Amino acid sequence: MLKTRSLIAAAIIGLAAHAATPTTAAAEGTIPVIVKNTSTYYWRVLLAGARKAGDELGIEIAELGPQTDSDINGQISVLENAVANNPLAVVIAASQYEALGKPIDEAATKTIVVGVDSGANSDAYASFVTTNNVEGGRAAGEALAAAIAKAHGDAEGDVMLITSVPGAESLDQRAEGFKAVLADKYPKIRIVADKVADGQIVTGLNIANDVILANPKLRGIFASSEKMAVAVSQAVAENNLQDQIKIVAFDSNEQLVQHLADGIVAALIIQDPMRMGYDGVKIAYAASKGEKVPEMVDTGVNVITQENMGSERSQELLNPKID
Repeated sequence: MLKTRSLIAAAIIGLAAHAATPTTAAAEGTIPVIVKNTSTYYWRVLLAGARKAGDELGIEIAELGPQTDSDINGQISVLENAVANNPLAVVIAASQYEALGKPIDEAATKTIVVGVDSGANSDAYASFVTTNNVEGGRAAGEALAAAIAKAHGDAEGDVMLITSVPGAESLDQRAEGFKAVLADKYPKIRIVADKVADGQIVTGLNIANDVILANPKLRGIFASSEKMAVAVSQAVAENNLQDQIKIVAFDSNEQLVQHLADGIVAALIIQDPMRMGYDGVKIAYAASKGEKVPEMVDTGVNVITQENMGSERSQELLNPKID
């Protein structure tokens, strides 16, 4: 099977568990779903989709992951422990492209591995369910250019890009798409700060405040993840610069939806983590039964603004039922 990067190009282009780790006896009917962390809203939505699929299939879903996106060793340990319990299959969103490659290769010698959201440097996935993140990054660039033009009369000026953690495939691809669309279509928009945080909101907030202070003419920010979106929107609001600095961000939570309604955020690039979790489990179960499964499923991206946030589809994506 193609590596995740090739698949996406072809398509377009301490341990925390929400549920207890299954015992070996129970694992014959278990699919662990391993996410980057178990607290971020995005991952909670993905796990809700996985639970829904598990309920329909009559199997147990073990909801697993470390406390933070940056705990790569923690995620590797979660994966190794899950595989040791002889599950039907494993569904995993890799926290780091290179570091998770060999552990996923090893896991796939013992069970079916299906990737969701973010991939690793591995040929061993039975299937991959994800967003086309390059296209998502391009959509973010288009949305930010439109917001800047609406506020300032033209798509020009200085902007910032902030990424949550280094080496995460999905985040790297979003940055790639964002930079590409600016270079291709909006040469008057200049990226004056390209920052990488450590997965923590407070770090993102400090970075954003430093960049705003150093660049008084800053006109836009692209935050490529939920936590960084929270950080930069807080920085812009605290500095009362929402009329000058336009924010486009990936993913959402209750706070970001309110910021969109209030005009602090210009647009949210919304994935479909509910479908990722649901399809990931369904595909993993089918593969465990020897059925043919697709190499890749693209779950799409949606650009949601203040103008269209009230639509039925927007509300479905912004306010999914996760309990």
